[in-house]
Amino acid sequence: MWTQPDREFQMTPTPSKISHLSRREFAQGSAATILGSTILAQRLSALDAGPRVAGEFTADLSASLVPINRMLFGQFLEHFHRQVYGGVFDPGSRLAGKNGFRSDVIAALRELKVPIVRWPGGCFASAYHWRDGVGKDRQPSLDKAWGVEDPNTFGTDEFVAWCRAIGAEPYICTNAGTGTPEEMSDWVEYCNLKDLGRNARMRKANGSAEPHNVRYWSIGNENYLGGEIGAKTVDEWGPLVRESAKMMRAVDSNLKILAAATVNGDWTPPMLKAAGKYLDYISIHGYWDALWQHGTHPSDYLHCMARSQQPEEEIQKAIDLLVKTGFGDRIKIAFDEWNLRGWHHPGFPGGGANNLDKIRERDDNDLNETYTMADAVFSASFLNGCLRHADYVHMACMAPVVNARGPLFVHPKGIVKRTTFHVLKMYSDLLQPNVVAGKVVCDALHVDSASVPALDAVATCSDDRKQIAIALINRHPELPARWKLDISQGKKMASAKVTILSGDSTDAYNDIAHPDRVVPEKHELALESGSVELPPHSIAIVQASV
Repeated sequence: MWTQPDREFQMTPTPSKISHLSRREFAQGSAATILGSTILAQRLSALDAGPRVAGEFTADLSASLVPINRMLFGQFLEHFHRQVYGGVFDPGSRLAGKNGFRSDVIAALRELKVPIVRWPGGCFASAYHWRDGVGKDRQPSLDKAWGVEDPNTFGTDEFVAWCRAIGAEPYICTNAGTGTPEEMSDWVEYCNLKDLGRNARMRKANGSAEPHNVRYWSIGNENYLGGEIGAKTVDEWGPLVRESAKMMRAVDSNLKILAAATVNGDWTPPMLKAAGKYLDYISIHGYWDALWQHGTHPSDYLHCMARSQQPEEEIQKAIDLLVKTGFGDRIKIAFDEWNLRGWHHPGFPGGGANNLDKIRERDDNDLNETYTMADAVFSASFLNGCLRHADYVHMACMAPVVNARGPLFVHPKGIVKRTTFHVLKMYSDLLQPNVVAGKVVCDALHVDSASVPALDAVATCSDDRKQIAIALINRHPELPARWKLDISQGKKMASAKVTILSGDSTDAYNDIAHPDRVVPEKHELALESGSVELPPHSIAIVQASV
């Protein structure tokens, strides 16, 4: 259980260190005024006499800026349960267009400004043969990873068309499990050559006269795991990646190529030694509330917060690995599957199509009450960690984009924007294009015998350094936070406004009956004191002119 804060943390782009902060500084100044009468303002007013979590954030606008790659706000779509069929693709639905794509899903994802989507998996990719999903004469096939039949009615051409409809770059993960380097390179030919080669001519015959121009390609998915279809040993993986990348670049030299990697153990360094010169990214994955197996249940808010720094620790491991192997200056990091909660798929992948009871348990992934303020605050913490390392992390794909653990729940009559949808939209819409070096000093939040910083922050600014946007997080479940901001080195911050996402409890969530229980609120700010108040379990973005 949590206890009152009794020590302070200092957070920088390097691992956190304990520091000391006088709370007297916070007692001497009033919080920034939220102008206007709102539910949030009333909640803060009711808490006014109570204790606060103390935090100070300083940033240096004169320091070098690090550009943000918008691919950090990417998404992931897998042929798993109701993500594709009954999710983004639902021919016959009154909400689908003539191409079978759900129009309400397209509108919502365009609202998110999704920059890139990874497909078709995931574990599904490790036994998927792309030719099964193109052309007019498609036959259903058994999905050996998930033990169900895939109708193959949503394949390469549909995926690319859907990405274009939502305004995203298509990113294809190839089959490095049961597939071959030649099959991968043939897929590149199908997508990217105009009319050279039989696969390009096949695409034209299938109705796409112009190339799809798919730039992003990954070799494999989690092939280091023993349960993955076509898992590879350390000795097998490097040569396979090398030869696959060579053949793919022989078809199109302008590709951005990724390869499945892990920051743990000795699997990745030999791969980089063998194939690193052909790669642009390493692909790493993370789920921190493991719910794969039967009998597992979502962790509560506090235990989710206890894990909120672990993604950044994984990022630092990946950076250290790249630097140690000599690729720190040329290979970037793609966190192209991430989510707080692991997908619930007991006994799978590869558990047998006869295990229908286990397959039915996947319905638990779609329970909206799972996706609370814990998911929102954790997701913001993940994004802050990526932003602090924006010089290395150039892509991140939330897994998945719809249904299961996704930010968007799709049902026959409409959609629900979960708490994480609003976090992604706030970050995508409100942040400026460059990260500013900053430092957080704050109280600790204790969870059992562990502790994490109760607060977190990242500052961004415009190219001319005149506009700033600060992402602030209060992880504390019950106490409001009082932030002291020092961003402009004595310059006055003007025209300030804040967008805050919070809930009436840590367990607040959106569902079909209550789709707007957790939504952002926008307010004007008076920053004369240089302080800002946030409610408990909240995320905020402060925007100001300098």
